[in-house]
Amino acid sequence: MLLIQNGHIKSMAGPDLERGCVLIDDNGIIAAVGPELEAPAGAQVIDAGGRLVTPGCVEAHCHIGLDNEGMGWEGHDYNEIVDPITPQLRAIDSINPQDEAFGLALRGGVTCACTGPGSANVVGGTFVVLKLAGKRVDNMILKDPAAMKCAFGENPKRCYGSNMKKSPMTRMATAALLRELLFKTRRYRDDKAAGKEPAFDMKLEAMIPVINGEIPLKAHAHRADDILTAVRIAREFHVKITLDHCTDGSLIADELAKEGLPAFVGPSLGGKSKIELLNKSFRTPADLHAAGVSVSIITDAPVIPLQHLPLCAGLAVNAGLEEDEAWRAITITPATQLGVGDRVGSLEPGKDGDVVIWTADPLRTVGGEAAMTIVNGKVVYSAL
Repeated sequence: MLLIQNGHIKSMAGPDLERGCVLIDDNGIIAAVGPELEAPAGAQVIDAGGRLVTPGCVEAHCHIGLDNEGMGWEGHDYNEIVDPITPQLRAIDSINPQDEAFGLALRGGVTCACTGPGSANVVGGTFVVLKLAGKRVDNMILKDPAAMKCAFGENPKRCYGSNMKKSPMTRMATAALLRELLFKTRRYRDDKAAGKEPAFDMKLEAMIPVINGEIPLKAHAHRADDILTAVRIAREFHVKITLDHCTDGSLIADELAKEGLPAFVGPSLGGKSKIELLNKSFRTPADLHAAGVSVSIITDAPVIPLQHLPLCAGLAVNAGLEEDEAWRAITITPATQLGVGDRVGSLEPGKDGDVVIWTADPLRTVGGEAAMTIVNGKVVYSAL
């Protein structure tokens, strides 16, 4: 067992404990959180020294393990730019847990991430939610498949229309290709259910969980019209969807609030590298939250290195987001919206023992990072 004592506990499940404890059992599950806990016989005891103690941070949208640090084409395993429709691709088959980005993320207090294909294709394949500590991806998975990636706006147009002179060359074509796939999947599913035995189609098989509402479309969309096209298609086919990037969210916050869909906002740090990023701002999370939208903050790593997720939350606070809401936006909110809120995102009995003891509050102090990171009850990084 492992007992963390003498920490400022920000559990994300209730008020902070100025001096509190977290007890993790031998199975790596949180057994208790409280102001005073006795150390069981044989337990490892860690004195937090009054430092901030939080759940591990959760990244809702990135490409860690598929776009490897310090590599060129050798480590670029996130975009299959030969066919705009590739739902049969699975992130788990490209993830490299030996990529140094995993260790850096753990040092940055990020313990869980949703990672998957990039946005070159209209439909790119499935994302997976995984812990960031481990050697073998199969043993790190929290949820697979977690979502089906689709993309709107400039990226599919550029990769196919501009570079290859093939469809999609316009936003109309992007929407049409996605609609065609959803129509075909629905018919394929219904034919199978009716015993008609259609010819096996791996692409349509991969899309059945989407059309059945078992996993959402994970919609890359920056510009306001692209965001609302994603919403329109999701409503048309009665499928679930998350709005990823949501750069123009401030412009349509009232409309998005009516839809009740989660927004994964970012990457907001850095320059405006293309036209659809002209309204990129750390103010967006605050505007969306004020309108009533459920907001998570993302890095889109490696666009922003994953270890800087807490820094991005701090910059959102500086731009107007309430500090407690910023913490929620990198812990319990993304965990809940990814469908793993019963496992991670807060410090509560019964949840996984993913805990960070911080050198300083990273939302208030530039350079604040993990003094110790614990995943499944095991210390995976320590500077203490």
